[in-house]
Amino acid sequence: MKRRDFITVTGGAAAFASLWPIAAPAQQSGRMRRVGVLMLYAESDREGQLRAQAFREGLEASGWRVGTNLLIEFRWGVGDLEWIKSQIAGLMKFEPEVVLANSDPAAKAAQSASRTVPIVFIGSSDPVAQDFVQSLAHPGANMTGFSVVEPTLGPKWLELLKEIAPRVTRVSVLLNPGNSGSALLALAAADSSKRFGLEMVVTPIRDAAEIEAAAEMLAKQPNSGLIFPPDPVIAGHRKLIVDLAARHRLPAVYALRSFVDEGGLISYGISIPELFRQAAGYVDRILRGDKPEDLPVQGPTKFELLINLKAAKGLGIEAPPTLLARADEVIE
Repeated sequence: MKRRDFITVTGGAAAFASLWPIAAPAQQSGRMRRVGVLMLYAESDREGQLRAQAFREGLEASGWRVGTNLLIEFRWGVGDLEWIKSQIAGLMKFEPEVVLANSDPAAKAAQSASRTVPIVFIGSSDPVAQDFVQSLAHPGANMTGFSVVEPTLGPKWLELLKEIAPRVTRVSVLLNPGNSGSALLALAAADSSKRFGLEMVVTPIRDAAEIEAAAEMLAKQPNSGLIFPPDPVIAGHRKLIVDLAARHRLPAVYALRSFVDEGGLISYGISIPELFRQAAGYVDRILRGDKPEDLPVQGPTKFELLINLKAAKGLGIEAPPTLLARADEVIE
Protein backbone atom coordinates (compact mmCIF):
# COMPACT_ATOMS: atom_id res chain seq x y z
CA MET A 1 0.00 0.00 0.00
CA LYS A 2 1.47 3.30 -0.98
CA ARG A 3 0.23 5.89 1.49
CA ARG A 4 1.38 9.06 -0.18
CA ASP A 5 2.33 10.16 -3.63
CA PHE A 6 2.83 13.76 -4.70
CA ILE A 7 2.74 14.06 -8.47
CA THR A 8 3.61 17.15 -10.43
CA VAL A 9 3.55 16.42 -14.15
CA THR A 10 5.43 18.94 -16.27
CA GLY A 11 6.83 17.91 -19.64
CA GLY A 12 4.47 14.96 -20.07
CA ALA A 13 1.31 16.99 -19.66
CA ALA A 14 2.62 19.76 -21.89
CA ALA A 15 3.55 17.26 -24.58
CA PHE A 16 0.03 15.86 -24.66
CA ALA A 17 -1.67 19.24 -24.46
CA SER A 18 -1.83 19.59 -28.22
CA LEU A 19 -3.89 16.39 -28.45
CA TRP A 20 -6.87 17.85 -26.62
CA PRO A 21 -8.97 20.82 -27.65
CA ILE A 22 -8.94 23.74 -25.28
CA ALA A 23 -12.43 24.84 -24.33
CA ALA A 24 -11.32 28.14 -22.82
CA PRO A 25 -8.16 29.60 -21.33
CA ALA A 26 -7.70 28.70 -17.69
CA GLN A 27 -7.38 31.52 -15.23
CA GLN A 28 -3.92 32.97 -15.24
CA SER A 29 -3.49 34.65 -11.87
CA GLY A 30 0.25 34.13 -11.65
CA ARG A 31 -0.15 31.38 -9.05
CA MET A 32 -0.51 27.65 -9.12
CA ARG A 33 -4.01 26.38 -8.39
CA ARG A 34 -4.15 23.30 -6.17
CA VAL A 35 -6.31 20.18 -6.46
CA GLY A 36 -6.18 17.17 -4.15
CA VAL A 37 -7.30 13.71 -5.32
CA LEU A 38 -7.83 10.56 -3.26
CA MET A 39 -7.73 7.51 -5.53
CA LEU A 40 -8.76 4.27 -3.85
CA TYR A 41 -6.55 2.23 -6.14
CA ALA A 42 -2.94 1.13 -5.87
CA GLU A 43 -0.74 3.42 -7.94
CA SER A 44 0.33 0.42 -10.01
CA ASP A 45 -3.28 -0.46 -10.86
CA ARG A 46 -4.00 0.24 -14.53
CA GLU A 47 -7.63 1.08 -13.80
CA GLY A 48 -6.67 3.74 -11.30
CA GLN A 49 -4.28 5.24 -13.81
CA LEU A 50 -7.01 5.29 -16.48
CA ARG A 51 -9.24 7.25 -14.13
CA ALA A 52 -6.45 9.68 -13.26
CA GLN A 53 -5.64 10.10 -16.96
CA ALA A 54 -9.29 10.86 -17.78
CA PHE A 55 -9.36 13.47 -15.00
CA ARG A 56 -6.16 15.13 -16.24
CA GLU A 57 -7.41 15.07 -19.82
CA GLY A 58 -10.62 16.75 -18.75
CA LEU A 59 -8.65 19.51 -17.05
CA GLU A 60 -6.33 19.89 -20.03
CA ALA A 61 -9.37 20.29 -22.28
CA SER A 62 -10.40 23.26 -20.12
CA GLY A 63 -7.03 24.92 -20.48
CA TRP A 64 -5.26 23.76 -17.33
CA ARG A 65 -1.62 22.71 -17.53
CA VAL A 66 -0.33 20.50 -14.75
CA GLY A 67 2.97 21.94 -13.60
CA THR A 68 2.30 25.29 -15.28
CA ASN A 69 -0.84 26.70 -13.69
CA LEU A 70 -2.08 23.68 -11.76
CA LEU A 71 -0.74 21.30 -9.12
CA ILE A 72 -2.45 17.98 -8.41
CA GLU A 73 -1.65 15.88 -5.39
CA PHE A 74 -2.74 12.28 -5.79
CA ARG A 75 -3.01 9.89 -2.87
CA TRP A 76 -3.03 6.24 -3.94
CA GLY A 77 -3.92 3.08 -2.06
CA VAL A 78 -6.64 0.99 -0.47
CA GLY A 79 -7.32 0.89 3.25
CA ASP A 80 -9.91 1.02 5.98
CA LEU A 81 -11.81 4.11 7.10
CA GLU A 82 -9.04 5.24 9.45
CA TRP A 83 -6.51 5.04 6.65
CA ILE A 84 -8.82 7.02 4.37
CA LYS A 85 -9.19 9.69 7.05
CA SER A 86 -5.41 9.93 7.37
CA GLN A 87 -5.05 10.43 3.61
CA ILE A 88 -7.69 13.16 3.55
CA ALA A 89 -5.96 14.87 6.48
CA GLY A 90 -2.73 14.81 4.48
CA LEU A 91 -4.47 16.27 1.43
CA MET A 92 -5.84 19.14 3.52
CA LYS A 93 -2.27 20.06 4.55
CA PHE A 94 -1.63 20.56 0.84
CA GLU A 95 -4.23 23.38 1.07
CA PRO A 96 -6.20 22.34 -2.02
CA GLU A 97 -8.78 24.65 -3.54
CA VAL A 98 -10.81 21.59 -4.55
CA VAL A 99 -10.75 17.95 -3.40
CA LEU A 100 -11.83 15.07 -5.64
CA ALA A 101 -13.03 12.15 -3.50
CA ASN A 102 -13.48 8.74 -5.11
CA SER A 103 -16.08 6.67 -3.18
CA ASP A 104 -18.53 7.25 -0.33
CA PRO A 105 -15.97 6.70 2.47
CA ALA A 106 -13.57 9.17 0.87
CA ALA A 107 -16.35 11.75 0.45
CA LYS A 108 -17.48 11.31 4.06
CA ALA A 109 -13.91 11.68 5.34
CA ALA A 110 -13.42 14.82 3.24
CA GLN A 111 -16.67 16.27 4.53
CA SER A 112 -15.60 15.60 8.12
CA ALA A 113 -12.24 17.26 7.46
CA SER A 114 -13.69 20.48 6.02
CA ARG A 115 -17.04 22.18 5.59
CA THR A 116 -15.51 24.95 3.50
CA VAL A 117 -13.09 23.39 0.98
CA PRO A 118 -15.07 22.48 -2.17
CA ILE A 119 -15.42 18.71 -2.58
CA VAL A 120 -16.37 16.90 -5.77
CA PHE A 121 -17.32 13.27 -5.12
CA ILE A 122 -17.45 10.36 -7.53
CA GLY A 123 -19.26 7.16 -6.64
CA SER A 124 -21.82 8.33 -4.11
CA SER A 125 -24.70 5.89 -3.72
CA ASP A 126 -27.22 8.31 -2.19
CA PRO A 127 -25.72 11.76 -1.56
CA VAL A 128 -28.93 13.14 0.00
CA ALA A 129 -29.36 10.26 2.46
CA GLN A 130 -25.67 10.47 3.34
CA ASP A 131 -26.06 14.17 4.07
CA PHE A 132 -23.52 15.19 1.45
CA VAL A 133 -26.05 17.52 -0.18
CA GLN A 134 -29.44 19.02 0.65
CA SER A 135 -30.87 17.96 -2.72
CA LEU A 136 -29.55 16.71 -6.04
CA ALA A 137 -30.58 19.88 -7.86
CA HIS A 138 -29.36 22.27 -5.15
CA PRO A 139 -26.51 20.73 -3.11
CA GLY A 140 -26.47 23.73 -0.77
CA ALA A 141 -23.04 23.35 0.85
CA ASN A 142 -19.43 22.63 -0.12
CA MET A 143 -20.08 19.29 -1.84
CA THR A 144 -21.34 18.17 -5.22
CA GLY A 145 -20.46 15.43 -7.65
CA PHE A 146 -21.52 12.30 -9.45
CA SER A 147 -23.64 9.41 -8.26
CA VAL A 148 -23.01 5.92 -9.64
CA VAL A 149 -26.09 4.13 -8.38
CA GLU A 150 -28.67 3.41 -11.03
CA PRO A 151 -31.26 0.99 -9.58
CA THR A 152 -32.05 -0.55 -12.96
CA LEU A 153 -28.53 -2.03 -13.03
CA GLY A 154 -29.42 -4.75 -10.51
CA PRO A 155 -32.21 -6.33 -12.61
CA LYS A 156 -30.17 -5.77 -15.78
CA TRP A 157 -27.30 -7.88 -14.43
CA LEU A 158 -29.72 -10.74 -13.74
CA GLU A 159 -31.18 -10.43 -17.22
CA LEU A 160 -27.74 -10.56 -18.83
CA LEU A 161 -26.61 -13.50 -16.70
CA LYS A 162 -29.70 -15.49 -17.66
CA GLU A 163 -29.32 -14.50 -21.31
CA ILE A 164 -25.69 -15.56 -21.65
CA ALA A 165 -25.93 -18.58 -19.30
CA PRO A 166 -29.53 -19.86 -19.36
CA ARG A 167 -28.72 -22.88 -17.19
CA VAL A 168 -28.00 -20.67 -14.17
CA THR A 169 -30.70 -20.98 -11.50
CA ARG A 170 -28.82 -19.62 -8.48
CA VAL A 171 -26.91 -16.37 -8.33
CA SER A 172 -24.77 -14.85 -5.63
CA VAL A 173 -24.14 -11.10 -5.49
CA LEU A 174 -20.66 -10.72 -4.01
CA LEU A 175 -20.27 -7.27 -2.52
CA ASN A 176 -18.26 -5.18 -0.13
CA PRO A 177 -20.55 -4.81 2.93
CA GLY A 178 -19.11 -1.34 3.53
CA ASN A 179 -20.42 -0.11 0.19
CA SER A 180 -23.99 1.12 0.65
CA GLY A 181 -24.44 1.57 -3.09
CA SER A 182 -23.75 -2.12 -3.68
CA ALA A 183 -26.39 -3.00 -1.10
CA LEU A 184 -28.96 -0.83 -2.88
CA LEU A 185 -28.17 -2.48 -6.22
CA ALA A 186 -28.37 -5.95 -4.66
CA LEU A 187 -31.77 -5.08 -3.22
CA ALA A 188 -33.00 -3.96 -6.63
CA ALA A 189 -31.78 -7.24 -8.11
CA ALA A 190 -33.44 -9.30 -5.39
CA ASP A 191 -36.79 -7.67 -6.10
CA SER A 192 -36.69 -8.96 -9.68
CA SER A 193 -34.89 -12.31 -9.21
CA LYS A 194 -38.07 -14.44 -9.32
CA ARG A 195 -39.02 -12.84 -12.63
CA PHE A 196 -35.87 -14.40 -14.12
CA GLY A 197 -36.34 -17.74 -12.37
CA LEU A 198 -33.33 -17.16 -10.14
CA GLU A 199 -32.66 -17.82 -6.49
CA MET A 200 -30.48 -14.95 -5.25
CA VAL A 201 -28.26 -14.66 -2.22
CA VAL A 202 -25.89 -11.89 -1.10
CA THR A 203 -22.36 -12.83 -0.07
CA PRO A 204 -20.19 -10.23 1.70
CA ILE A 205 -16.53 -10.19 0.73
CA ARG A 206 -13.80 -7.96 2.14
CA ASP A 207 -10.50 -9.52 1.12
CA ALA A 208 -8.86 -12.20 -1.00
CA ALA A 209 -9.47 -14.98 1.53
CA GLU A 210 -13.21 -14.30 1.64
CA ILE A 211 -13.36 -14.10 -2.15
CA GLU A 212 -11.71 -17.52 -2.48
CA ALA A 213 -13.94 -19.05 0.17
CA ALA A 214 -17.08 -17.71 -1.51
CA ALA A 215 -16.05 -19.02 -4.93
CA GLU A 216 -15.26 -22.47 -3.56
CA MET A 217 -18.60 -22.64 -1.75
CA LEU A 218 -20.57 -21.61 -4.84
CA ALA A 219 -18.65 -24.03 -7.04
CA LYS A 220 -20.16 -26.89 -5.01
CA GLN A 221 -23.67 -25.75 -5.88
CA PRO A 222 -24.78 -26.62 -9.43
CA ASN A 223 -25.97 -24.02 -11.90
CA SER A 224 -24.54 -21.11 -9.94
CA GLY A 225 -23.60 -17.70 -11.26
CA LEU A 226 -21.99 -14.57 -9.86
CA ILE A 227 -22.59 -10.81 -9.92
CA PHE A 228 -20.05 -8.21 -8.79
CA PRO A 229 -21.33 -4.64 -8.23
CA PRO A 230 -18.85 -1.75 -8.64
CA ASP A 231 -16.45 -1.27 -5.74
CA PRO A 232 -12.80 -0.08 -5.61
CA VAL A 233 -11.80 -2.71 -3.04
CA ILE A 234 -13.29 -5.56 -5.07
CA ALA A 235 -11.83 -4.14 -8.29
CA GLY A 236 -8.39 -4.39 -6.73
CA HIS A 237 -8.88 -8.18 -6.62
CA ARG A 238 -10.27 -8.51 -10.15
CA LYS A 239 -7.53 -10.81 -11.47
CA LEU A 240 -8.11 -13.24 -8.60
CA ILE A 241 -11.88 -13.04 -9.12
CA VAL A 242 -11.66 -13.68 -12.87
CA ASP A 243 -9.26 -16.59 -12.34
CA LEU A 244 -11.55 -18.16 -9.73
CA ALA A 245 -14.61 -17.81 -11.94
CA ALA A 246 -12.77 -19.55 -14.79
CA ARG A 247 -11.32 -22.28 -12.57
CA HIS A 248 -14.69 -23.14 -11.02
CA ARG A 249 -16.58 -22.56 -14.30
CA LEU A 250 -18.86 -19.95 -12.78
CA PRO A 251 -20.52 -17.50 -15.20
CA ALA A 252 -20.16 -13.99 -13.81
CA VAL A 253 -21.51 -10.55 -14.65
CA TYR A 254 -19.34 -7.61 -13.63
CA ALA A 255 -20.22 -3.95 -13.24
CA LEU A 256 -16.80 -2.77 -14.43
CA ARG A 257 -15.29 -3.39 -17.86
CA SER A 258 -11.84 -3.90 -16.31
CA PHE A 259 -12.90 -7.41 -15.26
CA VAL A 260 -13.66 -8.34 -18.88
CA ASP A 261 -10.37 -6.81 -19.98
CA GLU A 262 -8.74 -9.19 -17.48
CA GLY A 263 -10.56 -12.20 -18.98
CA GLY A 264 -13.99 -12.05 -17.34
CA LEU A 265 -17.13 -13.14 -19.18
CA ILE A 266 -19.40 -10.09 -19.43
CA SER A 267 -19.75 -6.62 -17.94
CA TYR A 268 -22.44 -4.00 -17.97
CA GLY A 269 -22.23 -0.75 -16.12
CA ILE A 270 -21.23 2.86 -15.92
CA SER A 271 -18.09 4.16 -17.59
CA ILE A 272 -16.20 5.27 -14.48
CA PRO A 273 -13.35 7.01 -16.39
CA GLU A 274 -16.03 9.09 -18.10
CA LEU A 275 -17.24 10.23 -14.68
CA PHE A 276 -13.70 11.35 -13.84
CA ARG A 277 -13.60 13.28 -17.10
CA GLN A 278 -16.91 14.96 -16.21
CA ALA A 279 -15.68 15.64 -12.68
CA ALA A 280 -12.79 17.58 -14.20
CA GLY A 281 -15.42 19.90 -15.67
CA TYR A 282 -16.83 20.60 -12.21
CA VAL A 283 -13.34 21.14 -10.78
CA ASP A 284 -12.65 23.59 -13.60
CA ARG A 285 -15.84 25.52 -12.88
CA ILE A 286 -15.06 25.71 -9.17
CA LEU A 287 -11.53 26.96 -9.86
CA ARG A 288 -13.08 29.65 -12.05
CA GLY A 289 -15.39 30.80 -9.28
CA ASP A 290 -18.52 28.64 -9.32
CA LYS A 291 -19.68 27.28 -5.97
CA PRO A 292 -20.41 23.58 -5.35
CA GLU A 293 -23.78 24.51 -3.86
CA ASP A 294 -24.85 25.76 -7.29
CA LEU A 295 -23.68 22.71 -9.26
CA PRO A 296 -26.30 19.93 -9.33
CA VAL A 297 -25.36 16.35 -8.55
CA GLN A 298 -25.29 14.36 -11.77
CA GLY A 299 -26.16 10.74 -12.37
CA PRO A 300 -24.56 8.31 -14.81
CA THR A 301 -25.14 8.91 -18.51
CA LYS A 302 -22.82 6.47 -20.28
CA PHE A 303 -23.27 2.69 -19.94
CA GLU A 304 -21.28 0.00 -21.72
CA LEU A 305 -21.73 -3.70 -22.42
CA LEU A 306 -18.65 -5.87 -23.03
CA ILE A 307 -18.42 -9.58 -23.79
CA ASN A 308 -15.31 -11.75 -23.78
CA LEU A 309 -15.72 -14.63 -26.26
CA LYS A 310 -12.58 -16.41 -25.07
CA ALA A 311 -13.98 -16.50 -21.55
CA ALA A 312 -17.33 -17.73 -22.90
CA LYS A 313 -15.61 -20.55 -24.77
CA GLY A 314 -13.70 -21.55 -21.64
CA LEU A 315 -16.99 -21.84 -19.78
CA GLY A 316 -18.64 -23.79 -22.59
CA ILE A 317 -20.98 -20.89 -23.32
CA GLU A 318 -22.11 -19.72 -26.73
CA ALA A 319 -23.13 -16.08 -26.54
CA PRO A 320 -26.43 -15.45 -28.37
CA PRO A 321 -26.05 -13.40 -31.58
CA THR A 322 -28.71 -10.98 -30.35
CA LEU A 323 -26.61 -10.27 -27.26
CA LEU A 324 -23.41 -9.87 -29.28
CA ALA A 325 -25.20 -7.40 -31.55
CA ARG A 326 -26.02 -5.20 -28.55
CA ALA A 327 -22.50 -5.22 -27.14
CA ASP A 328 -20.42 -2.05 -27.27
CA GLU A 329 -17.32 -4.21 -27.52
CA VAL A 330 -16.66 -7.91 -28.09
CA ILE A 331 -13.27 -9.23 -27.07
CA GLU A 332 -12.17 -12.24 -29.08
